[in-house]
Amino acid sequence: MVQSINTKVDLVVVGTSYLGLGKYGKIMIGDKGFEFYNDRDPQDYVQIPWDEVDCVIAEVLFKGKWIPRFALRTKKNGTFSFATRNPKRTLRAVREYVGAENIVSSLSFFQVLRRNLKRRFGRKKSKTE
Repeated sequence: MVQSINTKVDLVVVGTSYLGLGKYGKIMIGDKGFEFYNDRDPQDYVQIPWDEVDCVIAEVLFKGKWIPRFALRTKKNGTFSFATRNPKRTLRAVREYVGAENIVSSLSFFQVLRRNLKRRFGRKKSKTE
């Protein structure tokens, strides 16, 4: 059995981890960190302490009406993507420990497209300038 890093649990919600293929399980938010436990395999889990979280990236659609998934970017180990049934409630619980300034919205489809077009067809500086 896996030992939890949390001593006090604020929220337990059904969620999906997008580490490789989608895995269903429970997401636990507590005083020490963010945890995901797979329903089928007890040895398949993710534990992220709060001091390791750099920022939380939320995919926001329809002006905040729908948040399909969010990601936790860590300082050393990369980005972990998750989805829950109630993402607003989950992000509010995460905000208590990470801080509101570290929760950011991801770029929209058109912002990514515009950025790539500017990089590809942007004005190039001449050598004489």
